Amino acid sequence: MAAAGQTTTAPNQAVAATALREPPPYWAYAINPPESATTPAKPPDDVPRHVPGSAAAFTDKQIGDMFKPPDWHPADHPAMPEIVARGRAPQVFACGYCHLPNGQGRPENASLAGLPAVYIVQQLANFKSGLRHSSDPRHAPTSAMIAYETKANDQEIQAAAEYFSALHPRPWIRVVETNTVPKTHVAGWMLVADLTTNDLAKSDLAKNGAGGAEPIGARIIETPENLERTELRDDHSGFIAYVPVGSIKKGETLVAGDSSRTVGCVTCHGRDLKGLGEAPPLAGRSPSYIVRQLYDIQHGARSGTAVQKMKPAIAKLTVADMAAIAAYLASLRP
Repeated sequence: MAAAGQTTTAPNQAVAATALREPPPYWAYAINPPESATTPAKPPDDVPRHVPGSAAAFTDKQIGDMFKPPDWHPADHPAMPEIVARGRAPQVFACGYCHLPNGQGRPENASLAGLPAVYIVQQLANFKSGLRHSSDPRHAPTSAMIAYETKANDQEIQAAAEYFSALHPRPWIRVVETNTVPKTHVAGWMLVADLTTNDLAKSDLAKNGAGGAEPIGARIIETPENLERTELRDDHSGFIAYVPVGSIKKGETLVAGDSSRTVGCVTCHGRDLKGLGEAPPLAGRSPSYIVRQLYDIQHGARSGTAVQKMKPAIAKLTVADMAAIAAYLASLRP
């Protein structure tokens, strides 16, 4: 139900930079560069596009339609409610555009598949009331969620929540520990490799960390496995998350509960971290999304009764700690 491509800043959305212990990590928020808003888009053509494993065909114009997004694999899921499949023009974008028909989502928004329906409903209420926004007001997917999706009525929100809650999440993110990653830039509110996988494989520069590759540092680099299929909004094509060597083990320790840093996540999110009651599942979720939420909660961009329980648990975490936690959680099977 979040949407990208249109920036609207909600009242009181900005968090003063001086109040932030560490600035929002650029690699988790992936803000489109300003020039992208003024760069003319490639005119859509009428050439039918195809993706593996689907008999469907859509043109560029159809793929970019936020009120009727492409459904490449309709046999994968139940019939979508109208608000998920088409939205309600011109006020509410189709939920399936950003979160995809199978609810898997993308790094710039959220995976909704399998979330408790009551949790989804509450998040819409929090966006609408101002209890949930972004630590970086430039994050257009969050701004659009507030500006457009909160205009859905109670019946539409409930229908969408029940639809996504009934879906089964599937493995969507391949986590790889590494010291070296492809160089990336931000496009479409996510990190995109400067060179394709084939270009990197052929490049001698990649072997010594120059040209097409660079040290990962303390970042997580989450990027499409296949950019072309991701741009076609193929919900069978997932993502790869490069994480620092050793971060999964560090994250496992933090998630289990480190008395000097945090408390165990299993208390609220379940022993297998697949959710407990109204608490959402964490296993297999986008590490970019997890880091944004931890950061937003710690710095006050997310609040509310349930979130207040999180604040003392994560108060001492650094961004590097958050990245380790996110790496471990993303490595788990959903």
